[in-house]
Amino acid sequence: QVQLVESGGGLVQVGGSLTLSCLSTIRSFKGNAVGWFRRTPGANKREWVATIRSPGSPEVARSVSGRFTISRDNAKNAAYLHMNNIQPEDAGVYYCAQVIPPNTPFGASWGQGTQVTVSS
Repeated sequence: QVQLVESGGGLVQVGGSLTLSCLSTIRSFKGNAVGWFRRTPGANKREWVATIRSPGSPEVARSVSGRFTISRDNAKNAAYLHMNNIQPEDAGVYYCAQVIPPNTPFGASWGQGTQVTVSS
């Protein structure tokens, strides 16, 4: 049973922008913190990118600070990752998850993720 669905990835040029979406069918989603993670090419593990609590209190990893922001819309059971000034090292598959702040995933299995490809 799919509970977290990521979308919005695609091919983007260096310096470009994307907004990723995470839609959830989990009833408790509204009350839990949500995190974004990514798996870059060649990496064995997912890297934490950003977290937003409910309500508010967003935080992002140092590697994307000043370029990425995270937001949520509890009315839509959704969270978003706004990616600006995308760099080659941002390429990878992006996933969302409910987290115990700041970045410990729990609950539902990982979704399919959404692929971000960066061209120079």
